[in-house]
Amino acid sequence: MSDVFSQKRIAASILKCGVNRVWFDPARISDIENAISREDLRGLTSDGAIKARQKKGVSRGRARARIAKRSYGHRKGPGKRKGAAGARNPSKTAWIQKIRAIRKVLVALRDAGTIDRHMYRLVYRKAAGGQFRSVAHMKAQMEILAGRMK
Repeated sequence: MSDVFSQKRIAASILKCGVNRVWFDPARISDIENAISREDLRGLTSDGAIKARQKKGVSRGRARARIAKRSYGHRKGPGKRKGAAGARNPSKTAWIQKIRAIRKVLVALRDAGTIDRHMYRLVYRKAAGGQFRSVAHMKAQMEILAGRMK
């Protein structure tokens, strides 16, 4: 191949890429050799005789397959775990999820008129104190409380 290194270097700066990514059309090498100014090379770039090759990326295919397996419990055994149970699923995060769910249901019950505001406030305070394991547990306890109040 002929000596077109300086053209390649100038083309790289025009295309804003590395020298190794510059591609010259083999059929137009003679035109590229004769192009000595940046303007000439810009013209060849617009003609399609000079192009920048696509950057090589890292495929996400394997990562997606791994994530899909983890979503249904594979690759999560003791050999894959580094942190303690409390580090992998912090108790604070678990509490936030639980209390938000409970409060959402409480607000819905109050707005629907299923419970009055006194019952709402009583159960809300109990939930804040950590008395309920889940929404289902709270509802079961509310039925018992409603029975006692009557």
